[in-house]
Amino acid sequence: MMGRTIFIDPGRCIGCQACVSACRECDSHRGKSMIHLDYTDEGSSVASLPTVCMHCEDPVAPCAEVCPADAILVTADGVVQQADTTRCIGCANCVNACPFGVPKIDLQAKLQMKCNLCYDRTAYGLAPMCATVCPTGALFYGTLEELQAERPGVQVADTFVFGESEVRTGVAMVVPADRVQWPVPGGLPVVEINGKDVRR
Repeated sequence: MMGRTIFIDPGRCIGCQACVSACRECDSHRGKSMIHLDYTDEGSSVASLPTVCMHCEDPVAPCAEVCPADAILVTADGVVQQADTTRCIGCANCVNACPFGVPKIDLQAKLQMKCNLCYDRTAYGLAPMCATVCPTGALFYGTLEELQAERPGVQVADTFVFGESEVRTGVAMVVPADRVQWPVPGGLPVVEINGKDVRR
């Protein structure tokens, strides 16, 4: 895991959208938010979850691996960059390859858009915009030691399993202490397939 990174704490998210607004106001994003706020059971629960790029380390950036135009750069410090606009062809291969559902395609511009950990800020030691405005600490930027000093006993996961595939990430998720089992199941639970509720 990276030394300083984002820790996502879903239990603290109140769905206020401050992170989305802050991301949109960042100079490098030109008015578009690269963070998504997902509502895990909309209509039945107010639970929400900020979704940022997890900056996959192993395998390194599946989005970049499948890009036919080599538009997605992974920096030496493990940050997976947004697609280079001069190379991206908007094919959406990255969208299909990402196990966390992070990259989106701007259909009008035919360009990929995703969180780049506010690299214009984090490369200089500043926190990403989303983490600076989060009123509850659902998005925490720092080291694991700093997080644990602020929140004693906190447990985090940076390894997720999707079926038979395992992904280790540069961004970590706070998980309930009594449920730390490695790896942590990735993705939201499947509740509907072809319009049928499969929870029963």
